[in-house]
Amino acid sequence: MNRDEIVRLLERLQAGDITVDAVVDKLRAGPFRTEQLAYADLDHHRALRQGLPEVVYGEGKTREQIVEITRRLAQGGQPILVTRLGPEEQALLQATFPGVRTNARARTCLLNAPEAPEGEPFVGVVAAGTSDLPVAEEAVEVCLAMSVPTRSWYDVGVSGLHRLLRHVPELQRASAIVVVAGMEGALPSVVGGLVACPVFGVPTSIGYGTNFGGVAPLLSMLNSCAPGLMVSNIDNGFSAGVAAARVVRAIRAASPAPEARP
Repeated sequence: MNRDEIVRLLERLQAGDITVDAVVDKLRAGPFRTEQLAYADLDHHRALRQGLPEVVYGEGKTREQIVEITRRLAQGGQPILVTRLGPEEQALLQATFPGVRTNARARTCLLNAPEAPEGEPFVGVVAAGTSDLPVAEEAVEVCLAMSVPTRSWYDVGVSGLHRLLRHVPELQRASAIVVVAGMEGALPSVVGGLVACPVFGVPTSIGYGTNFGGVAPLLSMLNSCAPGLMVSNIDNGFSAGVAAARVVRAIRAASPAPEARP
């Protein structure tokens, strides 16, 4: 049960369409109700607590497990994001759930996808190189699942800094920015020195031998002198996307509601 379902339930109670006992029965399980399967313990109230339903991490799961977990989590009609999928798993989910949104580059599927949000406040997603796009696109898909608008700037790494600088006015309008970079991982520091909003750096495992599978850019980002830069784990566009989307949601929550027109 998510927030919208609880609101509808209380509205029905207020209108007299449902009894107090019926409401109590629906809420009795509390915010920590789970559904136990032989191989998983599904958290159906995570959207209510955290603003995003439980996400299915596809790597290491069998196809049957992915399909069944996804089916059960999606029963309430809320957006369900499935990450780290291979082409075969994506095709299976497409065949099983008509209308599922698939992003081959991000290796994700999104069931019950909301309409792509637009406007401000928004999350900016910046990728240093084309090889970093799977991680950047994962962050984009997370924001979509959380109904947060995004704007993306790709292939703007430090080897051609002019490519980034022409986008500075737009970057400075973002409320949070996810910056994805491999190699030496310098781009988040550059972006962090140009904007006033929180910046979430994501090191990737893209690079030559001394990249050490993402360790080199991770250490570079952790040692950045740019203020306001926070760093996620290697290749973890998901976590950075969640963090940035929460910034936008907090801004929305703090903003006064627009006055109703007469």
